[in-house]
Amino acid sequence: MSYIRNIGIGLLLILILILVSVSSAKPANALINRPVAIIPSANNSGEALEIAPPLLYLTADPGQSIIAKIYLRDISSGPLIVTGTADDFISEGVNGTPKILLHETAPDPYSLKNYVAPIQSLLLQPKQVHILNLALNVPSTASPGGHYGVIRFTATPPSLNGGNGVALSASLGALVLLTVTGKIVENLVVNQFNAGQNGKSGDFFESAPLQITELLKNTGNEHVQPTGLLTLTDMFGHKLVVMDINRRQGNILPNSLRKFTQNINKNVIGSKRLFGRYTASVSIQYGSAKKTLNATMIFWVIPIKEIAILLIGLIGGFFLLRVLIRRYNRHILDNAKKKSK
Repeated sequence: MSYIRNIGIGLLLILILILVSVSSAKPANALINRPVAIIPSANNSGEALEIAPPLLYLTADPGQSIIAKIYLRDISSGPLIVTGTADDFISEGVNGTPKILLHETAPDPYSLKNYVAPIQSLLLQPKQVHILNLALNVPSTASPGGHYGVIRFTATPPSLNGGNGVALSASLGALVLLTVTGKIVENLVVNQFNAGQNGKSGDFFESAPLQITELLKNTGNEHVQPTGLLTLTDMFGHKLVVMDINRRQGNILPNSLRKFTQNINKNVIGSKRLFGRYTASVSIQYGSAKKTLNATMIFWVIPIKEIAILLIGLIGGFFLLRVLIRRYNRHILDNAKKKSK
């Protein structure tokens, strides 16, 4: 028994050594298990760069300097010269699409690019992973709340750098959402809450599919990530639909709008046909204090065309039946007269 126990202990030690060696190799494989973004080759030459993570959430005090780590990997077959630069970004439109401000600065107090220390160029060998220590120096006068920027990277083969060749023009970056401590205001309001079909909102429809839309506005000074539920009930109080809001965990930046849409279609209601009055309500939570935002609306679904066709059919059937009854009665009377003669 002791012999078997010694063998078991030996196997356990070997397994521990293997696990230790695998964990010590983690930096070389850091990008494998992390969200990544890839810069493709602009000229289909096979050069490409991988970065992780594509989104950084940071917090700092006024006057503090912090370091954030960005992982870079050359996934091409040749070496690459990587350069990085910082720009501000804002939210464009109502879909949360970042708009990079290449030649301008975001309105104060949301600018970030001047906080980022210069980024040194580096040479990456094929498959090499480099950990970039991104330094941010937050001034003591920085306003509390959110500051937003993007660290963009471009990659160029050494043979084209400074030469007459065509270098990579594509760039990709990591979005940085920095919160400067102080008086943080987190506040969302429901700008619009409606039902619609084919891009037009209303409160009366003939059939599904429908779209329920929430347009939320951030009136605070900090980005928020709302979560919640949409509940759709019929005129008898039965719950027809319960759906998540903001399943993709999108952020709403300060002083911006963001639209969230839930599709009420066959994938949600199956073969059910909508008819009557429906009540849609949303309950949304957001912010560090888990504030709650509620809204309710009512809309109707009445298949007028189908009802009109049905009524026409019923009316037509009524008159046809009336004619047939009259003919039948006349036929009975005629037969009765013939028998009486």
